[in-house]
Amino acid sequence: MDRLDNTIRPYAWGSPTAIPQLLGVEPTGEPQAEMWMGAHPGAPSRTGRGTLVEVIDADPEKELGPAAVARFGPRLPFLLKLLAAGAPLSLQVHPDLGQAQQGYADEERRGIPVDAPHRNYKDANHKPELICALTAFDGLCGFRAPLEAAGLLDDLGVDSLKPYVDLLHAHPEDAALREVLTAILTADREEMSRTVEEAAAACTRLGGAYAPYADIAHHYPGDPGVIAAMLLNHVRLQPGEALYLGAGVPHAYLNGLGVEIMANSDNVLRCGLTPKHVDVPELLRIVRFHAADPGVLRPEAAPDGEEVYETPIDEFRLSRYVLPEAGTTHDLTRATPQILLCTAGTVRAGEHELTPGASVFVPAGEKAEVSGTGTLFRATVIA
Repeated sequence: MDRLDNTIRPYAWGSPTAIPQLLGVEPTGEPQAEMWMGAHPGAPSRTGRGTLVEVIDADPEKELGPAAVARFGPRLPFLLKLLAAGAPLSLQVHPDLGQAQQGYADEERRGIPVDAPHRNYKDANHKPELICALTAFDGLCGFRAPLEAAGLLDDLGVDSLKPYVDLLHAHPEDAALREVLTAILTADREEMSRTVEEAAAACTRLGGAYAPYADIAHHYPGDPGVIAAMLLNHVRLQPGEALYLGAGVPHAYLNGLGVEIMANSDNVLRCGLTPKHVDVPELLRIVRFHAADPGVLRPEAAPDGEEVYETPIDEFRLSRYVLPEAGTTHDLTRATPQILLCTAGTVRAGEHELTPGASVFVPAGEKAEVSGTGTLFRATVIA
């Protein structure tokens, strides 16, 4: 197995302290948003044999296993991250596989450069995600019931929000949500900015359930996404709890440290809380206007102490081992590729001693015995 040397991405929303604290190093003073573990071409992990992209390209079947290559092609189909949000991320959705393939082909046909700021589809893959909290973690996930959202907006006492409140009382519910989100994103920007300013002041005054939206407005003054965010469920995860973000589900991470895993894609359609391009017609085509409980996941016990976060897709499978004592060895050998990440204590994986933030790549079928006292996350695929 290969010890990984991973890139930390300094996005502006990142926490300056959360990842350094986990790694046991001094903060640099700059935001440290994500540490990437995998073979994403934008920042592949480095090994003693070259980058993980180079290692896999040299012999895909040996590194990934025949079943994974047959199912997903000669590439690692997931990206594992440490994610540290110190400020809200953009409000966004991801396409399903068919939508991604269609959108990518259309933009290729129209000759839109992949790096163009108005391009929606960077690749032809979908991007389901799972975030597992390492600390208390705040996020937004999926639509609230329209009547609940109407009550939240109405209690702000902002006159310019009354039309949205009225729309949210209409039926059917999915049409009501669509109309309101459309109205928010297509409203006159100056008028919406004034509305957001009034709403932010009311959120600050009211506190409680409104506190997350006051914080969002502080980071994104005047942004229509502040009002759109109030249509969504606010979720606070406790350590060990997780959220699965499927296609079309609007979401945003607000604050906290977690382990994130996703299909290897860059396809994002933004709804707000960002200076980046918002393609409203395409966004409305992708969003699933369905109100539902966000569905907090807790790990399910599996053999040999493994705790699995069950999801409906096969590009990734995330689980963890909480190892209580050093004398017990667990055999994690698997016919698919794995990345093992330590987040607490000290764990020995083969010849490697892993402390928090350290990770290894385990080729398919490679012997993988772990022991120690700590917490180990295991990322792999179902093939």
